[in-house]
Amino acid sequence: MALPIITVSGALLHDDQGRILLAQRPANKPMPFLWEIPGGKLEKDESPEDALVRELKEEIGVRVTPENLTPFTFISHSYPQFRIILLVYKCVHWEGSPQALEGQASIEWVAPNDLHTYPTTDANLALIRLLQKGIKG
Repeated sequence: MALPIITVSGALLHDDQGRILLAQRPANKPMPFLWEIPGGKLEKDESPEDALVRELKEEIGVRVTPENLTPFTFISHSYPQFRIILLVYKCVHWEGSPQALEGQASIEWVAPNDLHTYPTTDANLALIRLLQKGIKG
């Protein structure tokens, strides 16, 4: 039987020091306390960019425009109950200061070389491996 597919947009927010923002999943959600890039599920008839603009405002209180989102990669990963398609965008320009607005246990700016030290979801682990590979050449 085919697994349900969940499409998610996520953002690699880079600060002026080249660090990437990670959010720690809330205790009351699946995969609690694991770290991930901010973003969320697409709603019906919503583009990936519009979903990401909405999710970044709701989750961490920053405002971005679709023009500030650059497609980076996508990750496809099967969990036991569903398959996730993670559409990843780079973002270096936004308004506001990121803060945990949806019950995240924490948010942190992390140097790319240190991303692997944060326990993460399997889909985000694939992204971190890709980023680490890019760092090492």
